[in-house]
Amino acid sequence: MPSISPQQDIAADIYRKKRIAHWDEIARTTTDRPGAGKYYHQRISDVCRFIIPRGSRVIEIGCGRGDLLNSLQPSHGVGVDFSPAMLAQARQRHPDLHFIQADALDLPVDEPFDFIVLSGLINDLWDVQQVLEKIRRLCTPKTRVVLNFFSHLWALPLAAATRMKLAHPMLKQNWMTREDVANLLYLAGFDVMRQWQEVLWPVRTPVLDAICNKYIVKFSPFKHFALTNFMLARPRFHASDLPPSPTVSVIVAARNEEGNIAGIFNRIPEMGGGTELIFVEGGSRDNTYAAIEKLIADNPARNIKLFRQSGVGKGDAVRKGFAEAAGDILMILDADLTVPPEDLPRFFDAIATGKGDFLNGVRLIYPMEHQAMRMANLIGNKFFSLAFSWLLGQPIKDTLCGTKVLWRKDYEQLAANRAYFGDFDPFGDFDLLFGAAKLNLKIVDLPIRYRERTYGETNIQRWKHGWMLLKMVGFAARKMKFV
Repeated sequence: MPSISPQQDIAADIYRKKRIAHWDEIARTTTDRPGAGKYYHQRISDVCRFIIPRGSRVIEIGCGRGDLLNSLQPSHGVGVDFSPAMLAQARQRHPDLHFIQADALDLPVDEPFDFIVLSGLINDLWDVQQVLEKIRRLCTPKTRVVLNFFSHLWALPLAAATRMKLAHPMLKQNWMTREDVANLLYLAGFDVMRQWQEVLWPVRTPVLDAICNKYIVKFSPFKHFALTNFMLARPRFHASDLPPSPTVSVIVAARNEEGNIAGIFNRIPEMGGGTELIFVEGGSRDNTYAAIEKLIADNPARNIKLFRQSGVGKGDAVRKGFAEAAGDILMILDADLTVPPEDLPRFFDAIATGKGDFLNGVRLIYPMEHQAMRMANLIGNKFFSLAFSWLLGQPIKDTLCGTKVLWRKDYEQLAANRAYFGDFDPFGDFDLLFGAAKLNLKIVDLPIRYRERTYGETNIQRWKHGWMLLKMVGFAARKMKFV
């Protein structure tokens, strides 16, 4: 590690002391935020509560009076700030939380957290990269860093608001672009999962503030004029930091797929610490169920399970398979074999090495076989991929590819929180995508070559199901975007 010169050390110390005195003075002369500032911070709190589930382990660096941390209702909440006057008020206002007086560059904390919050902090730091490197040791592979910082476009309006006593006075700030912050996160060992803008109208104005800050700010070009930028980041981990040799469950929802059963069995490879194959048969008109029974009888050494579906739809069948699965990693494979089973090890390698938390197959990159997908279906898939990428804040190129892979422990958490969206999706794809996005999982697209079906007919009714998907876009907008 390069040494720090005495001149740098002295300059940093002067910088820190000046800011401690500044925030101590604000704490002594005010008991709350000015009017405009109060509304702004309430909106920040609303956004953070949407991202961070109640009952999480949360640390906020630069917590001030602790109001934001308290609003998150953590099971274990730790606030760190260098202003003793601010922390005195924080301890009085929020006695159930734990507060530590320390500079962000000298964090005396070693325990892991689910979420690390830096709200409005990096604009005021001496060395942003060093602070980000410090918080890296508080991370597990599932930790998420939530940070927001002022846009440079608002430097003059904020200065005017300060002169009008509508906001706390600020010392000289770090005015950084989103690209600057994303690069600093990368250098400190983090990857940005998504970024977005909030607060177009920072003043409490009935109706107008809601329209501007819940809706208009979500669209270009208006979002570029927002007051604050948000980022959600995850730590980068090496394979050695992740569970060794995870086991795999491959779930196959099979309806009228008798002719594909032998091919599914013969072509699914063994992966990781062991692979189980789970068939969920759903009201077939052919002999699909009997074909699977014979397969199991002929291969007693292979770990194969068979269940009858009690409900309707692929989504219901997949949930049944997931409920019966014992593997660490859950995979969905369509029984029509349009996605080659030989591609499954690619999904395994990507998730087992921490490249993503949720792997989504993509059929729209490589050329398809001639009859693999009708033109209307292709156009529909491209439209919905753009719509859902915008809705969920992560690039999702193919929403309806049947092959999706995630950790079982993440699915269990997703299922436990399903009430937020409700049981609305007969396909199962959007239930998983929405749930993964709400859990702040890193969704990664994995391209595959899409093949023609060689047996049976598709169960997709493109016009009926296309209308259903369009309604889901509106549903997701209410639940995920306009909050």
